[in-house]
Amino acid sequence: MAVIAPTLSLERRLLREHPLIIACDEVGRGALAGPVAVGAVAADAALSRRSVPQGLRDSKLIIEPRRAGIAERARAWVPAHAVGWASAAEIDQIGIMRALGLAAVRAIEDLRTQGIDISDALVVLDGNHDYITPVAPVGRGVLPIIKADRDCASASAASVIAKVARDDHMTTLDTEAPVYGWVRNKGYASAEHRGAIEQHGLSGHHRSSWAIAAAPTLF
Repeated sequence: MAVIAPTLSLERRLLREHPLIIACDEVGRGALAGPVAVGAVAADAALSRRSVPQGLRDSKLIIEPRRAGIAERARAWVPAHAVGWASAAEIDQIGIMRALGLAAVRAIEDLRTQGIDISDALVVLDGNHDYITPVAPVGRGVLPIIKADRDCASASAASVIAKVARDDHMTTLDTEAPVYGWVRNKGYASAEHRGAIEQHGLSGHHRSSWAIAAAPTLF
């Protein structure tokens, strides 16, 4: 089956009514360990006239050896980009959906510190649920779009930028606790990861409020 390449069709349509789009996508929602990350990129009229970087896709559709190079091209392509984080401890304290909103708000605030006027921005959020507004209203509101990370180039850029940043972070955490194999599984429920939890228990980077023993093995 051919992989669908994202376009700027939606962005161009929305930019007729809004001066700025901020596209957001999350990474790490289903992991057993580590933070959740939300990528955010600004998309303006100038971006809408540029060619989409070669190879840009939803990060889940890009093989790992190619992600870093594509993320680098995505960062150079957009006017501004950021990654917001919510830690495992915050996920335990406030729940995953509110933690996603907190990470997204932090990413959008980072864009503001880079000089992006977020007050007039429409936020395009991958998925079917607005987890941002309950944490803090932003700009002109949030528009959830199913498969935005697949179809909308700006959301694809947010996806791959966040994915590479989180994978790098989990690789760093692996040096602190190599028994869990985070350099390979990035905190998700691999057989190796589950086996290490059974043998060594949870680390300080695990989401201890989750029913980790009942989590399905993903790979």
